[in-house]
Parts: sequence; structure tokens; C-alpha cells
Amino acid sequence: MNIILLGPPGAGKGTQAARLVEHHGMVQLSTGDMLRAAVKAQTPVGLQAQAVMQRGELVSDEIVSALIDAELTAMGPDTGAIFDGYPRTAAQAESLDALLAQHGRQLDHVIELDVNEDALVERIVGRFSCATCGEGYHDRFKQPASENECDKCHGHEFKRRPDDNEDTVRTRMAEYRAKTAPILPLYESRGIVSRIDGMAPMNDVSVAIEAILASD
Repeated sequence: MNIILLGPPGAGKGTQAARLVEHHGMVQLSTGDMLRAAVKAQTPVGLQAQAVMQRGELVSDEIVSALIDAELTAMGPDTGAIFDGYPRTAAQAESLDALLAQHGRQLDHVIELDVNEDALVERIVGRFSCATCGEGYHDRFKQPASENECDKCHGHEFKRRPDDNEDTVRTRMAEYRAKTAPILPLYESRGIVSRIDGMAPMNDVSVAIEAILASD
């Protein structure tokens, strides 16, 4: 099974993708992760990408397609793929269709985690983590049991991501809408788009995704 997970940063795509990987043995194909891995491994495509990024330019669709092609080849035909962060444009959607066809695959579901912008801002701006072990917390939803002490490792240092602020989050939301707007009609015309309440508890979101996958 091949699916696209859509949703703005903070909607919970990473959590849900990790659960699909764990429960179904699927492979999460994140363009950012693939680029970093290819550059680190100094593969031919990675060297191409590195040169482009060093010039301060955006990596081309051709390079991203080559990365995905290599990943699909390595995965084998019986492993499902989760596309995260790709496609973002109508041209990329067409390229993905062609790539999947070359590998004897097709796109089965496009699942969008629908969020309320104000609630998402609160979710992201309030989050922080233990500087030692990385355990996640939230100003409102998940405070440490003991003040200033991590529940997991008992560390006393906490940190917040510098980009977890309201202006940045709202900018990301606007970018997400602009990038997904061109591709959703394409998939809606095929009847493969499903929307889930991304503000629901994580387990409820997982159950809803499982119901969609089981509907085939």
C-alpha cells in the first residue's frame, strides 16, 4: 500500500507515520531525511544535491525523483510506502505517478490531518523537551510530575525549539495551504482523499487511519 500523509508541521504526521512503520512494516519516505542521508553517504545523487544546496538553491524535482526511485528500488515490491513532504506541487504529483507506475505501484490513499490553526499554534508554542533525554512536555497538556524535573531521566534542563513561536507557526500554515492547494483536486478527482481530525487524541487519529487503510 502506498499513501501520502498531508498536514502542516505540528499536525502529528511524524507520530502517525512512525506507528504505520511499526505496525505495518511500511517505509516512511521523507524528502528531507532522504536528502540528508544521501548527502551524508555521498551517493551520486547526494553529491548533486549537496552542490545545489551549497549554492543556496532549491533541490530540483529531478533530484528528488531520483532519490525516491532509489528508495523504491531498495524497498522491494511488497513493502508499503508513506510519502511525507512530497509531492508539494502538481508537477511533483505527476512525477510521483510516473515513478510508482515504473515500480508497478499505485497511490492508494491521500490522508490529510485537518487542524484548527489557533489550536495548533497553542499545541506547538507550548511544547518543550528534556535537554538530556528528549522527553516531550507541554505548558498546558503535559507538565512534568515534579516541577523542573524530567519524569523519564530526572534531568533538570529543558529546552524549546527556537522556531516554535506563533509567527513561525502561522507562516508554516500559510505555506502548507499554498503548497497543498494545487495537488488536492488531482487526488480528490480519483476519490482517494480522506480527512481526519488532526486535533483529536493521537490514538483516535491512529484508529481513524487504520479504518481508512482497512477499507480497501
